[in-house]
Amino acid sequence: MLCCVRTHPFQSGRGPLSPGSRAGLGAAFALLALVSAVECVDGRGANYTALLIVAPFLAAALASWQVVLGVGAVAIVLGAGFALAEQVGSLSAAVAVAGIALGTVLAAATAAVRQRHGERIAELSKLAMVAQQAVLRPLGPQVGSLAVAARYISSTSTAEIGGDLYEALDTPYGVRMIIGDVRGKGLEAVRLASIVLGSYRHVAYERADLRAVVADLDRAVARSVGDEDFVTAALVEERGGTLTIVNCGHPAPLLLRRGAVIALEPPAPAPPLGFMPAVRSRVERLEPGDRLLLFTDGLGEARREGEFFPTTCRAWRLLGHGTVADGLASLEAALVEWVHGRLDDDIALVLMEYTGARTGGSAAVPSWEVGTTEG
Repeated sequence: MLCCVRTHPFQSGRGPLSPGSRAGLGAAFALLALVSAVECVDGRGANYTALLIVAPFLAAALASWQVVLGVGAVAIVLGAGFALAEQVGSLSAAVAVAGIALGTVLAAATAAVRQRHGERIAELSKLAMVAQQAVLRPLGPQVGSLAVAARYISSTSTAEIGGDLYEALDTPYGVRMIIGDVRGKGLEAVRLASIVLGSYRHVAYERADLRAVVADLDRAVARSVGDEDFVTAALVEERGGTLTIVNCGHPAPLLLRRGAVIALEPPAPAPPLGFMPAVRSRVERLEPGDRLLLFTDGLGEARREGEFFPTTCRAWRLLGHGTVADGLASLEAALVEWVHGRLDDDIALVLMEYTGARTGGSAAVPSWEVGTTEG
């Protein structure tokens, strides 16, 4: 009876094995060693040789097809050795060895298909990352007279971007920011978010009146969606220390000032983009050190055991320290801890800090606000 066969780990390719290949190789050889040990202890013929066929299939779950072939080759050698070590060769032992060979081919084919799918998924992940950078460009750390940071928190591990959107631009009319949330999920939401951002990046430089920007964005959304689709959005303009906000059905931004947290609700409610919103602006005078949090409704809906995350109560303690990036990192950590890592919706966060008016003299109020009275 053959009790042992010396083997060496199979190395595929020119480089080191991947972690998955090493794990598959280790599991497969552990099984080969176990079957060999049982066969040696039994000593009554090749009764367990057929079990060696499991080894290449076990390797195929994690390793590359080259590693699977190596494992299969070792299993065939072991099976043939056990079969030849019998006093009288048996047909069943020969069939078992042939089955191991056939199983090795099938396992290698399975591993090759899995490997191709894995490479395609990796390529799609790279494309998704490029799309994310194109749709949601990095913000900050300084835009005009504002320190700005942004974070996108995805509710799933399989996607890094959804229907939430944000942008900050230094325009001739001051620093302008938008945050929005597309109704729905998936690729259609990403498509609409990209349309809104593309339109905003153009009209923010062209329109002196924020209400005209809203009208342009509303037309862009209306041309691109169905009757029941819409985009909530809040648009913010800072010019010479004056903050102007228009809100289209979006959660009100939070102003953090000297330990207080103020929700900047609009003077009158307006529907989302896509429903022809007639917005009224809210104007606030900023003080150096003021911070403004813009967020999507995923933050307001985050909860555990039916209890919502206390954003307003904890905003100053979480967001009022360090840089604006530090503040958002603290908010995200507290939020993830609150929901035990399980979010129901994506969340976009933008935190800005007013560092003081720029020298060179901007108007104290937006030009489109001078001499106008809103009804």
